[in-house]
Amino acid sequence: MKKRYNRRFDQEISEIGFGAWQLGGTDTWGYMSKEDGIQLVREAVKNGVTFFDTAPGYGSGNSEKILGEALEGIREQVFINTKIGHGPNGEYEFNKEGIETSINRSLKNLKTTYLDSVVLHNPERYILEGKTDLFLKLERYKEKRLIRGFGVSIDSLEELSLVLNNLNVDTIEIMFNIIHQEIIELFDEISNQGILLIIKVPLDSGWLTGKYNEHSVFTGVRNRWSQEQIKVRSDIIAMIKDIVKTEELVIPALQFILHYNAVGTVIPGTKNIEQLYLNIMASDSILSDDIVKKLENLYDTTIKHLDTPW
Repeated sequence: MKKRYNRRFDQEISEIGFGAWQLGGTDTWGYMSKEDGIQLVREAVKNGVTFFDTAPGYGSGNSEKILGEALEGIREQVFINTKIGHGPNGEYEFNKEGIETSINRSLKNLKTTYLDSVVLHNPERYILEGKTDLFLKLERYKEKRLIRGFGVSIDSLEELSLVLNNLNVDTIEIMFNIIHQEIIELFDEISNQGILLIIKVPLDSGWLTGKYNEHSVFTGVRNRWSQEQIKVRSDIIAMIKDIVKTEELVIPALQFILHYNAVGTVIPGTKNIEQLYLNIMASDSILSDDIVKKLENLYDTTIKHLDTPW
């Protein structure tokens, strides 16, 4: 597994991380037993994965608890990023009291004395504009060494611009993939600030595995697209497959993201050992510059003009 150095944390981190939402064992991503979750996390570590992303709301806290148990005894070998703002039962925690509650709860769930990074989980606009004292509270936690860094988890280019212009953060978690490339224009600024850039939704909620088409039926959290939107996504996937010359898109989709030096780590969701091994394989080689340019051109000429909501 290749690693990437981040100067804010003065640490090398695996370029393929582990998105742990699915460890919660809920209907959102399908059932996973606690035992299978622990085995999956430990297998990831054994194969060089050192970055783990979770949140108190994933599986009503179960994701954090399973991670904590799986990583017990090897805590110093990994980097844990968790979130603040939404409690395990949907509590609103974007306030000083909520931050304290959230951090203490996560420390307990994850069986650790410190968190490497905590990010505000899709905060409101006024927070991204810096019109809050929440970050002063987080600075105090850094001084106490309960957290090593903090940042935000966001979704759009507009939000990213607000963060870079108004906040001093250590980490930014944001959506970026072949179908959503708009944030590329701010990669240089992210690198200049030394921010750890965490890429979420790298496989576009499963579309960039290559297994879905216009006839696919979606359940759970994926049951949000209209039939017209599904047809648009299906057509895009066909065009991507034509460029990369393969029906299996996971590896080229992850390698496209890793092409950019600003990226610190990518966190695909991992539901089983087979998916874990496939994700890790993306670190074994690189996508050619020619293919990257073609995928960028596809976005510029076609995809960005289409309706492709998350």
